[in-house]
Amino acid sequence: QVKLVESGGGLVQPGGSLRLSCSVSGFTSDDYAVGWYRQPPGKAREGVGCIFISDNQTFIDDSVKGRFTISRDNGKNSVSLDLSNLRTEDTAVYYCAADRGCSLTPEWWGQGTQVTVSS
Repeated sequence: QVKLVESGGGLVQPGGSLRLSCSVSGFTSDDYAVGWYRQPPGKAREGVGCIFISDNQTFIDDSVKGRFTISRDNGKNSVSLDLSNLRTEDTAVYYCAADRGCSLTPEWWGQGTQVTVSS
């Protein structure tokens, strides 16, 4: 069965950086994509970006482009989300999720990790 586990959340000051990791297991081939999503307090969940595991092609939402980067950890079934120049409005629960392609409603979800940006 497919399983995703996030790690790396925490409290960071504005302007700081953080790396989130998503460990993925259960897929028998590289024919899937991993997306990152976030849900700010009191708001709807939104997509942050996505990476296709087969060719490492990535997509990043315009709202975080230039500050957030998605990458695959070579040799490991893990995808990272690097967050830099963080703002208070980046505070949210961050989730990774997987499906056969990049999707707004992926089939498999991790449990989420809290990122709080505050001074």
